[in-house]
Amino acid sequence: MINVVKIGGNVIDNPESLERFLKDFASLKGKKILVHGGGKEATRMSEGMGIKARMIDGRRVTDRQTLDIVTMVYAGLINKRIVAMLQEYGCDAVGLTGADGNVIPAVRRNPVPVDYGHVGDIDESKVSDKFIGDLLNGGHVPVFCAICHDGKGGLLNCNADSVAGAVALGASRVESARLIYCFEKPGVMTDVNDENSVIPLVTSESFQILKESGIVDKGMIPKIQNALLAASKGVAEVRICNAEALCGEGGTIVRER
Repeated sequence: MINVVKIGGNVIDNPESLERFLKDFASLKGKKILVHGGGKEATRMSEGMGIKARMIDGRRVTDRQTLDIVTMVYAGLINKRIVAMLQEYGCDAVGLTGADGNVIPAVRRNPVPVDYGHVGDIDESKVSDKFIGDLLNGGHVPVFCAICHDGKGGLLNCNADSVAGAVALGASRVESARLIYCFEKPGVMTDVNDENSVIPLVTSESFQILKESGIVDKGMIPKIQNALLAASKGVAEVRICNAEALCGEGGTIVRER
């Protein structure tokens, strides 16, 4: 079983939380892949340079300046920080973007009805399972950021949850794969202020109800959308949970029905 784990949210921003998570991740047995976000750090850097971040439905609008910033933050600062920490914990990590090895090609999102700028959408069928398999079979642990490429020399900012889902589907063509979305909350919740309100199971049908009622909104929408896509196309198990529950149980299981 290949474990594909996505980490983001407040965990990356908190050095102690990140250290605990990476120690747990390094302790996972067998083949594994890490996908990380880092939007909050990118937002801080943008605003420090006088560039206000713009978000629509939980997705970042990426003009040319913002693309340069997120590339530096995601593919450079955060990615290499995580790789260095994993090496300390005996995990032979390799930091990657989607451009490396042509592993995750993407296309620039249609500007109609909303122009997100240099933002990419991924066709998961084009993810290079051969490249992923070669790395895993060579004993390496891929660490992907959310920067992909268009095959025409251009970089694209992609949603990290989408990258995780696409990578999990690519990995599932190598062998059975599990996708785990880890963040600071204990799962999908009916009340974000009540940690006892975790929804144990989300399906396509219940997701529509949760979205229409406003219980699920903003950044949780693409997370669940990508979880459902992965579950519907062959990923063996999809879970959304607190980063500290990576090696345990709990959280929200996502499946098609």
